[in-house]
Amino acid sequence: MRLSYPSSVKVIQVPCTGRVDILHLLKAIEDGADGVYVAGCLEGECHYLTGNLKAKKRVQYVKKVLKDIGMEPERVEMFNLSAGEGPRFAEIAREMTERIKKLGPSPVRMQKAA
Repeated sequence: MRLSYPSSVKVIQVPCTGRVDILHLLKAIEDGADGVYVAGCLEGECHYLTGNLKAKKRVQYVKKVLKDIGMEPERVEMFNLSAGEGPRFAEIAREMTERIKKLGPSPVRMQKAA
């Protein structure tokens, strides 16, 4: 089955979402990403036991940082789904793309362009 999701979504695979660091998320925003989301295992089903829970806490922290600096925390999100939920992954990609379109371009990217 071929999944159809927006071409603006860049997929970066990691062995476990627990490997996604706060700096990775912030760097993506700093480099001009309008939004970032992490798609991890269902809670309680992480192959590495607690990786997805660590990722969830890191995403929540980044959301707080964005809010503290005056950016929309909705630009960063965490989703939990199983590896067999390809259609759900594509749906999430479309949902996040629509969310980001409504928020508009990242203020960081707009500052860099000026």
